[in-house]
Amino acid sequence: MKKIVTILGARPQFVKGAVLSRILQKHNEIEEIIVHTGQHFDANMSAVFFEEMQIPKPKYNLNINGLNHGAMTGQMLEKIEEILLLEKPEAVVVYGDTNSTLAGALAAKKLGVKVVHIEAGLRSFNMQMPEEVNRVLTDRISNLLSCPTEIAVSNLKNEGFDGFDIQIEKHGDIMKDAVEFYSKVSEEKSSIVHDLGLVKNEFVLATIHRQENTDDKEKLSNIFSALETIHTTKKVVLTLHPRTKKMLEKYQLKPNITFIDPVGYFSMLELLKNCCMVVTDSGGLQKEAFFNKKFCVIAREETEWKELVTNGYATIARTSTENLVLSFNQFLTKNKSFTENLYGTNVGEKIYQSIKNLIQ
Repeated sequence: MKKIVTILGARPQFVKGAVLSRILQKHNEIEEIIVHTGQHFDANMSAVFFEEMQIPKPKYNLNINGLNHGAMTGQMLEKIEEILLLEKPEAVVVYGDTNSTLAGALAAKKLGVKVVHIEAGLRSFNMQMPEEVNRVLTDRISNLLSCPTEIAVSNLKNEGFDGFDIQIEKHGDIMKDAVEFYSKVSEEKSSIVHDLGLVKNEFVLATIHRQENTDDKEKLSNIFSALETIHTTKKVVLTLHPRTKKMLEKYQLKPNITFIDPVGYFSMLELLKNCCMVVTDSGGLQKEAFFNKKFCVIAREETEWKELVTNGYATIARTSTENLVLSFNQFLTKNKSFTENLYGTNVGEKIYQSIKNLIQ
């Protein structure tokens, strides 16, 4: 039986990986070995998480986290290489744009193992972002690029990828498959909306965690000033990332909004289904807002998901207090059907077939 090694390091990658894992198990033609780098330590990543999400438990846990980019990527590269020499897979599958993604791709490429990059071709065009560096380098050394959108395909063509010996496929966004699958069970798995006493469509879901925002006092102050203003109209519920918590304390900022601890995937889905809008600097949450028919205010200078903005489902408000509040107010009275199919269907199955063809 052919074998692939899947590299995962952050919770969104596990959610996406769950889709492909289920399809691999269904077809039972390719063995999957899962490696958890440990990049994002998360208490929700317990045995229960894997059981509830029907994900095979990782065969390898590297527990590499809390280091600077160079040290983290280097240690991952070393450990993943050892695993690949032992397992001898036909391909390595990586997701997104984390240090785990780049380390997995580099380790495979240097050993002559084929690389599959899922969520390829995304660009913020901001090389100050570590994620942008990771995704650009990973794309360049991959054998199969699974793109979520036509814009992602165009990005690669504009960078000359047509001239490389690399297979480019537009499969769609695998996160859509995950949201559709888990939305059916999330209400049974989480009672967070009831537990927090929240009323459907009467609260805004917010997340702020990107380093360019948290480590800049002016930006962070502006964002939370906007959230406080929004809070006077609709309750703002913000899942507090450890980095954001640390910097709020450092800058002595005490915003008057509702803070909650980071939540599991099912609870996040329930918050998304029941909120009226999303304010975030997260990339993945922008799409999950769309999948749950919610408008999204983006607290960043740019987005990788430009189709959300061009089609009127999201707006880039940057970190201006005025723009953030204005965007919120505009979306509050806006009606849209959310019926456009921006991200494909049966994405996981399409990716599986391309991987199967690659390693035959």
